[in-house]
Amino acid sequence: MLGEFEYLVISAAVQRGENAYGAAIREEIEQTVKRPCSIGALYTTLDRLESKGLIETWMGEATAERGGRAKRMVRVTGKGVGEASAFYEAMKRATRGLAWESK
Repeated sequence: MLGEFEYLVISAAVQRGENAYGAAIREEIEQTVKRPCSIGALYTTLDRLESKGLIETWMGEATAERGGRAKRMVRVTGKGVGEASAFYEAMKRATRGLAWESK
């Protein structure tokens, strides 16, 4: 089963679609969960997800806005979608009937 951060990374990559690359995924996570996302943790997780066959990465074109550096682009595989869906369903089952309130 995926871990929480792996699920967030996959979800952020899907949200960003064709514009999914490291910095954009990091931004999506930070905006969504309202907490910082370490770039090191992100790239370690991308490597792990790729080794599991849950995402594919490749180097995009170099861009002037990045000082001529290329972006590491990310695409979620069918297997990745399946694992994220299974994680989501497990969380729904685990929390069924619970009402969380901020105090």
